[in-house]
Amino acid sequence: MGKPTGFLEISPREPGYAPVEERITHYHEFLVPLVDEELSQQGARCMDCGIPYCHQGCPVNNIIPDWNDLVYRGKWREALTVLHSTNNFPEFTGRVCPAPCEASCTLNIVDAPVTIKSIERSVIDHAWREGWVEPEIAEHRSGKRVAVVGSGPSGLACAQQLARAGHDVVVLDKSPRMGGLLRFGIPDFKMEKHLIDRRIAQMQAEGVDFRANSHVGVNVPIERLLDRYDAIVLAGGAEKPRDLPVPGRDLAGVHFAMDFLIQQNRRVSGKFIPPDVSITAEGKHVVVIGGGDTGSDCVGTSLRQGAESVTQIEIMPKPPEKENKDLTWPNWPMKLRTSSSHQEGCERDWALTTKAFQGSGGRVSAMQTVRVEWRTGDDGRFSMHEVPDTEDEIKADLVLLAMGFVHPVHEGLLADIGVALDGRGNVDADTDSYQTSVSKIFSAGDMRRGQSLVVWAIREGRQCARAVDEFLMGRSDLAR
Repeated sequence: MGKPTGFLEISPREPGYAPVEERITHYHEFLVPLVDEELSQQGARCMDCGIPYCHQGCPVNNIIPDWNDLVYRGKWREALTVLHSTNNFPEFTGRVCPAPCEASCTLNIVDAPVTIKSIERSVIDHAWREGWVEPEIAEHRSGKRVAVVGSGPSGLACAQQLARAGHDVVVLDKSPRMGGLLRFGIPDFKMEKHLIDRRIAQMQAEGVDFRANSHVGVNVPIERLLDRYDAIVLAGGAEKPRDLPVPGRDLAGVHFAMDFLIQQNRRVSGKFIPPDVSITAEGKHVVVIGGGDTGSDCVGTSLRQGAESVTQIEIMPKPPEKENKDLTWPNWPMKLRTSSSHQEGCERDWALTTKAFQGSGGRVSAMQTVRVEWRTGDDGRFSMHEVPDTEDEIKADLVLLAMGFVHPVHEGLLADIGVALDGRGNVDADTDSYQTSVSKIFSAGDMRRGQSLVVWAIREGRQCARAVDEFLMGRSDLAR
């Protein structure tokens, strides 16, 4: 512990943002980072608790107090070593993770947690600037071949760990570039894509073979992989979106959020989008249905495209602005969260459900809504009830459905391979062996656990890699 009284003497300080009027004119990251001296002070606030609850809050089990202390002491390279020991891609989590570690921080009891996420991001950004991030090439080769299907954070973490264990690893992805929804789903203003490119280059130097435009189950038969590889890891994500089957759903202008976000990310990367398939918010009244991170990303993207107005609605009640720490800490609390995109300008509403979409000429122009209230029944179940006489109409030229994902796509790969599914429609595999019902086939990430966070995907990819290594070699030195 670097400074025993640091948490008493130093106030928490987060990085700033570029002004709204400036940042909505582009798609670059707009964080204004703290300087090294300021970060050192923030690291000094860590109490080095006897029971570090931040560990239980972090899915990858980051050794947070250690690298907080090292940053406080100015030992950035040592901090990188500690950070990389549990997390393959801290530049990803340092940008898009909601930081459950900070919710679990002991200092969060008084609403002043250590700024763990910003310290994490700064350590890895500092390391890349200094040239400290280098390929870790295995000294010995196992002669075993592993195919990883999917190049999102779970697939990438799994592939990197297996390559470092000496296996020959191939990553196959249906898209033209690697990264999964890190590349195509998360807007560039939250995470620029050169961060993925440099990790891909590192992994290629470590021996990973990346094969784009390889849609397993479509243009790559699963039988070919079964014949040629000693193990296969399914890490394709949970891409089946939750739909809204109400009258008018088939009107033009009603889209799944991910179709909208993926298209814009491709525009930013330089890909031409033909006008006849273009989805744009420019000059439109946009309604985003769904209050999570995907909905927030739709808000920020719509504003940058020049929307006339943006409204985000959520079917659940409005969360409290502040949690009751006596009841929630150190767990992740349900409370109102306002993102940088919300701060850029949008109306938000809660406890509202959509009854129908209306339009003219085949295009959506408005949506019919009604207020709902949630009640706990005699059986303890939480159920929704419409509030009488609360029907309303919202002007909407573009509606984006951001209500989450129900499970992985079953058609194609999963149907062909015949793996068992769990009760929610995800691939059935436990968190010890990560093995599916089909011999030598494993699964990790959202495809196994359902829609979740990038940090959970990295955790599962790492753990699955160890399980595969044990399966192939009888033992493993890889960390979980």
